[in-house]
Parts: sequence; structure tokens; C-alpha cells
Amino acid sequence: MTRIFDEADRCDCNVIHEDVVNHVRKRMPDDNAVMDLGDLFKVFADSTRLKILCALRNSEMCTCDLSALLGMTQSAVSHQLRVLKQSNLVKNRRDGKVVYYSIADDHVETMIDNGMEHVLE
Repeated sequence: MTRIFDEADRCDCNVIHEDVVNHVRKRMPDDNAVMDLGDLFKVFADSTRLKILCALRNSEMCTCDLSALLGMTQSAVSHQLRVLKQSNLVKNRRDGKVVYYSIADDHVETMIDNGMEHVLE
């Protein structure tokens, strides 16, 4: 996805459009919110975590199921699930000795769906 910018991609003017800058400045999120968003995208940047989220998008699963599906050790899957849970992207429930994981809420599903739609266009 590397794109070389040519001359047509650069602005040749030195005029600051203050009305636009002020309009956007008022609507910019604060620095902490931007940093939190960046941290969230870092979680999405790992392909293993994305595979887990895609799997959980289809069905609630336990660590053993995810391990078999992804060809990974349960320890490795558990580590990734911990990261996803700390980021509020997955939730879990216990049924006896088995802990089942699922997508935390509709927002997570929407992010996955929108991301997949974007990369597939």
C-alpha cells in the first residue's frame, strides 16, 4: 500500500484557512482520547488477535477451541485473550471449568466489519 506522492499531491499555497482550522480545532478530541485510540489500534494491529476476534465474531469459544482453530498453544491464545480483554474488546463467562469468550459489544463487531469492508473493496 505504499504510495509515491507526486507534485499534484502537494499544496502550493501558503494561505492558512483560519475558519477551517478553527472549526476543526473545536471538534478535535483531547490528547488523552487520541492516545487511547492509538492504543486500541495497536491491539488491532496484531494478526493473531484479529484472527481471534474474527473467530469470536462468529461464535462464543473457549481457549481450547481457539487453540485448535488457530493451531496455537492454549498459553499463546490465553495471552492474546488477556490483551483483548484488557482492551475491552472481548468478555468472558464461566460455565463450570470452562471459560467462554465472546466479542464485548456491537462496537467491536462494527469495527471488524468496517475494517474488513475497507480492505476488501
